[in-house]
Amino acid sequence: MSTADDVTVAVDRDSISATGVAPVPPAVVFDYLRHPANHQAISGDGTVKGTLEGPEELELGSKFGMKMRVGVPYRVHSKVTQYEADHVIAWQHFGGHEWRWTLEPTDDGRATRVTETFDMSTAKFPPALRLFGYPERHRDNVVGSVTNLIDLVAAST
Repeated sequence: MSTADDVTVAVDRDSISATGVAPVPPAVVFDYLRHPANHQAISGDGTVKGTLEGPEELELGSKFGMKMRVGVPYRVHSKVTQYEADHVIAWQHFGGHEWRWTLEPTDDGRATRVTETFDMSTAKFPPALRLFGYPERHRDNVVGSVTNLIDLVAAST
């Protein structure tokens, strides 16, 4: 089982990333990420509550909706903005900031360096997000999401 101690964090003015190593090849990790039905289990802060609408498998340009809850329930609709099979998948919602997963094979090719990034450089109004403590406010979320994903894909093999 992976722990937060197994994850490294990088933060700058507009983004925060968490990176860990999954004991499976990138194709396995990518396949798990491209299914919105899996996002609730991955959610590092527990705010994702399930799928609302969209395709079973994401691809570039896919639009999908998720049920969310932070105090009160709400819905978020996102669009896949980056998609390179077995390497990167990213999406943005109405606020414009991006959630990005980057996968890199380890030197032996049997494991994957998994990085989740919350990037607000693409947001419609980054100063407002900074006022609320972002990107740092997502530290536990990205660490939790990476840890959850690693555990889920490890258990699936």
